[in-house]
Amino acid sequence: MTPRPPRSTVRNAALAVVAGALLTAGIVVPAGGAPAVENSAMDNIIPAPESVQPDPATTFELTQQTSIQATGEAAEVGEYLAGILRPSTGYPVPVNRGALGTGDIALALDGAPDLGPAGYRLQVADDNVSVHATSTEGLFNGVQTLRQLLPAAIESPTAQPGPWTMPGGSIVDKPRFEHRAAMLDVARHFFDVAQVKSYIDQIARYKINRLHLHLSDDQGWRIQINSWPRLAEYGGSTEVGGGPGGYYTQQDYTDIVNYAASRHIVIVPEIDMPGHTNAALASYAELNCDGVAPPLYTGIDVGFSSLCVDKDITYRFVEDVIRELAALTPGPYLHIGGDEAHSTPEEDYKKFIAQVLPLVSKYGKTVVGWHEYGKAQPQGDAVVQFWGTTNADPLLTDAVARGNKILASPANKSYLDMKYNESTPLGLQWAGFIEVADAYGWDPGSYLQGVPEESVLGVEAPLWSETLENSEHIEFMAFPRLPAIAELGWSPKGAQNWESFRQRLATHGPRLTASGIDFYASTQIPWAK
Repeated sequence: MTPRPPRSTVRNAALAVVAGALLTAGIVVPAGGAPAVENSAMDNIIPAPESVQPDPATTFELTQQTSIQATGEAAEVGEYLAGILRPSTGYPVPVNRGALGTGDIALALDGAPDLGPAGYRLQVADDNVSVHATSTEGLFNGVQTLRQLLPAAIESPTAQPGPWTMPGGSIVDKPRFEHRAAMLDVARHFFDVAQVKSYIDQIARYKINRLHLHLSDDQGWRIQINSWPRLAEYGGSTEVGGGPGGYYTQQDYTDIVNYAASRHIVIVPEIDMPGHTNAALASYAELNCDGVAPPLYTGIDVGFSSLCVDKDITYRFVEDVIRELAALTPGPYLHIGGDEAHSTPEEDYKKFIAQVLPLVSKYGKTVVGWHEYGKAQPQGDAVVQFWGTTNADPLLTDAVARGNKILASPANKSYLDMKYNESTPLGLQWAGFIEVADAYGWDPGSYLQGVPEESVLGVEAPLWSETLENSEHIEFMAFPRLPAIAELGWSPKGAQNWESFRQRLATHGPRLTASGIDFYASTQIPWAK
């Protein structure tokens, strides 16, 4: 694979283009890059809150004496917030259960019922800051907003000079959609536990609350299944390009699940079937119709593999995998894939899915599948995930009629592995180029024909990894498009405005830099310095 240029080269080149365009338009550009956006931090929050009421006469300052007051379950969120504030400020920021004092931050589980489980109310006064919610999830979301009110250097892992001020005012906020997801493909290239945890932390700051892990594909099987050990030991031994691959032990997976839960993110595991199964077929010859195991696969073609629909052992295999994975997964969902099964005849495909659906229910999970599995007519609370490149599909209207919920992830809008433009050094382009404006420029509640907003469960931003080999690659493709998708999932429709978003996003450049996140400096954004 051709190595990507150093991130400073990519970002500086993009900023130079922005500066040149602004100079042409007669705008004075300060040395070193594009002009800073001169808005209050109250005006620069992503995702845009439901209601913001600034108080220009008020400023709060975080000091050496500041403590976080949080009792009961709220104390856990308090410790999370303290963990953000301590490294950059150098302040002790203790988490106490005492009375609120001057200069303190309060986290309280006394929010009004109309906030719902994920909403919050944040107030910044001269003498203290308070976040109110009905649940720890709501408090956690409020903390993500609170950190954006502080200077960008608050995100630094090392001590910075400050001062640490927040603009005064109040924010009342709750999400538009319940399900706001990112997806990480760990099958094409393997990412270890630390890399997945890093991505969890990054997506959490934009109020993403689901992480879909694509755990199996032709190129690799990434989760230990005790009853079928060769799946991970052999099927997980390679990846695209022939690298060493890897897999998660069940303890590793549990570690990821628990870490995600501490960030109020639910893990949605996916085992793709009946296609995208070469790693499994290579691991166990008996899963093949002819009893012959194919070689391991390290390319990126799709659609050539299939489980043997007419063999009883296929369903013993599938049930064992579902049983073990469901037992490890406290969240409500289990994703069975179902896409691009080009080597499975349609009647066989329907027969296979019809036999698998009851297995997911048997082990207490709600089934999710890519929209092709709608051909098997999943019933009730089944979730149909749309990944097409058009805004209409008869499978969606049929699914809505059955009462299925639709998860919107159109490939030409939300796939984070698509190139930004023809010169992007990473990614693919089969669904087209996706710049930040393209990722932002659609409405999940009305985009899909025949799918009313009440049938939309939410949005997802998938990140496939055919061309991605490390965390820098993940970051470069996810940011800044992931914040765009996050806003579509969280913010009220009336608050979504491209011009507003690009100006707000511009102020997040220094935040991403302070965090060490390797983002793409799109020329569509007037990045702040």
